[in-house]
Amino acid sequence: MNHLRPLNRLALHLATATALLASTGASWAHGDAPHATAPKAALPAQQQDWGIAGSAQAVQRTITLRMGDDMRFAPAHIEVREGETVRLVVHNQGQLLHEIVLGTQATLAQHAEMMAKHPGMEHDEPYMAHVAAGKRGQIVWQFNRAGRFDFACLIPGHYQAGMVGTINVIPRKG
Repeated sequence: MNHLRPLNRLALHLATATALLASTGASWAHGDAPHATAPKAALPAQQQDWGIAGSAQAVQRTITLRMGDDMRFAPAHIEVREGETVRLVVHNQGQLLHEIVLGTQATLAQHAEMMAKHPGMEHDEPYMAHVAAGKRGQIVWQFNRAGRFDFACLIPGHYQAGMVGTINVIPRKG
């Protein structure tokens, strides 16, 4: 490298440093986009097969779920009425980070597979809540479609250990 001019050496050092920085410490979400460090503006609610993000003002009841290092949710089965907006409060009673993600068996299995490939992946969808040890989190969700849906902790190994539950959305009468 001694035969390079000082400016060429500087450019080489900068390129090397940039490559090293780009290869370390970056946290990527679902592929190509890095997570923003500043809070994002609220996105419009997006209809999912299992419902849509609800507003806190529309909450009709609160359901508390406990999760722990035994890789279980309690209760593991909940029942709501179609159209009901529910606040799901999740209390992590364990020593490990846990999460709750609402979905269908197919979407949860697909997401669990992605999480296994990218264990540091973070997300901030309204149907997900990450909960640190000893802390509480919440999801406000409107179950506007009848059917059987699921929830799970998709942290690698947790889903595979059986950290799952079901939601039965009872159709409206009449």
